[in-house]
Order: sequence, then C-alpha cells, then structure tokens
Amino acid sequence: MPQLVRGGKYVFAWSIVGRDGRIRIPDEAVTEYHFSPGTVFILPGSRRSGGFALSTSKLLEKSPLATLLHSHAELAHHSSGEGELVYDRGKPYCWVKLHDRKIKIPLPTLKAYGVEAGDRLLVIRGSGLALGFAVKGPIVEEAQAHPEIAAVTCDEISEANLSSP
Repeated sequence: MPQLVRGGKYVFAWSIVGRDGRIRIPDEAVTEYHFSPGTVFILPGSRRSGGFALSTSKLLEKSPLATLLHSHAELAHHSSGEGELVYDRGKPYCWVKLHDRKIKIPLPTLKAYGVEAGDRLLVIRGSGLALGFAVKGPIVEEAQAHPEIAAVTCDEISEANLSSP
C-alpha cells in the first residue's frame, strides 16, 4: 500500500465508478476494515477531498458518529430505502449493501457526494473509523503522479467503455 508523501496517508488503489454506480472495494481494504457482506454506511467525505467514506455500524458505535445512528433510526434500522439520502446538519448519509466486495450507490445519491459514473476515486486509509473514497484535492492530485497505484473496477466495466458516452 503506497504512502504518497512522507508522513502522509496511505492509499489502497483507485476505484472506478461503474455506469450503474457500482464501486469495487480493494481486497486489502476489505481485510483491514473487516468489511463483510451486509449493510454499510456512506458518510460524507471532507470538504477538501470530497467523495465519501464507508463504515459499518460496529465502527460507528465506537465513535462520536454513534449519535447519528441514535438520531436517525431510519439509518440505524435500515428503514429508509437502500441508497436513500438522510440529511443530518446539512450533510448526506445513507446505507447500502456490500456484496462480493462491491457496493452500488444510486447515481442521484452519488451526485450528493460530488461523484459521477466513470469517476476515479482514490481509496484512502482513514482514521480506522471509515474508508475514504476521495474525488478531488491535494491527495488526489499527488496520486495522479504515482502510476504504481493500481485501479480496481467492477467486472462489468472496463477502461475502454468508460470513455464512450
């Protein structure tokens, strides 16, 4: 796992968003964050990096974000629709299913996180609370200068068909 600059964050890979909103999670990240099939939460990324973060109820319960689940039962109990946005203090949150190391976020929901189909998301080791998927900012710019960072895609997409409309 590359560390882009001395003292900086570690990155796992680029993950390319599929036409239908499918996003592959790098194997090493799945292992490190103990992700397993089931429900995961999508949290807003930082203002600087945009995108979103991926976490589980187990990780959130041990953090200040536990209040989010207590305040929004529709998130905690998955009674809102999968990928349906719930706002807290003006920030978007939702839940989706993780299956076969992939998540699928509806395209309108992705837009709320500043992400679109075909985007290259930089998968970043976060604080241990959530896995980051950055779409912009200094870390993404630095990563573009590192060809050794692998890219992962979902089976149904490829670099070739991402360039076509």
